[in-house]
Amino acid sequence: MRYFFFFTLLLTLAAPQYAVAQDTPEELMDDDLTIDGDIFNDFNEDLEATQVLEDERFYRYGRFFQAMLGLGTTTFTGNRGVAYVDNNPTFHLSVAFFLGFQSALTLGIEYSKHTMFLDTKTNVYRDEIVGAVETNFLRPFVGFRYYLDTTDLGTAITYSNPHFIARFEYWYQTNKFIDRPTLPAQDGGGVGLGIGAGLEFPLELKVSYVSVEALYHQVNYFDKFTQDYRQDPTLAGSDFGYDDLAGAALSLMVTYNFTW
Repeated sequence: MRYFFFFTLLLTLAAPQYAVAQDTPEELMDDDLTIDGDIFNDFNEDLEATQVLEDERFYRYGRFFQAMLGLGTTTFTGNRGVAYVDNNPTFHLSVAFFLGFQSALTLGIEYSKHTMFLDTKTNVYRDEIVGAVETNFLRPFVGFRYYLDTTDLGTAITYSNPHFIARFEYWYQTNKFIDRPTLPAQDGGGVGLGIGAGLEFPLELKVSYVSVEALYHQVNYFDKFTQDYRQDPTLAGSDFGYDDLAGAALSLMVTYNFTW
């Protein structure tokens, strides 16, 4: 009986401590399950807040649309560059839609004129000398401009707005035989890609700019591999025969930009 009473007393004293030991993990689990925040919600809230601030900054300081009107020059490499005399200027008209501080989509059109001279009978035109051939290029394009982040660079570089350019173009070409009007004009087109870089100097911030852009164009001209102008193999002594008219194009444009 004495041992039973002693054992009962020990159980009575240990019961509260055992209850505390059992309750503590449950309380900890409840605390873990009922935390005040959610890491995913917190992340989304931070991301949304950052995006809102960026949008507000763009609406306040950024540009939305831009119209560009300019003049420049277009020249060529390879046999086409040797054959052509460039009748400058090249005309440029385009619009840009800004997606943010560093990117913009462009739509536009350019026009240039060039002349080729043939003082000899050729592989196709053997009856008489061809003479002057006037070539007109009309090229609509869609492009993308990426402006470099220059916030950590000098003021002069920041205000010049350096940017890279990529364009998808279609070169519509017309050849007219000026000295032989009886010959029908030749029409055709070819797909082209243009890549380059430019600078854009503000005259009045968010209102008007002057830009300079230089591009390299790789074009699939419809007469790229023509042999019509190859010198007649029975003749000799002329420098004006061309085995083909392959070659890339190079352009340099100066434009005045209206922005709003």
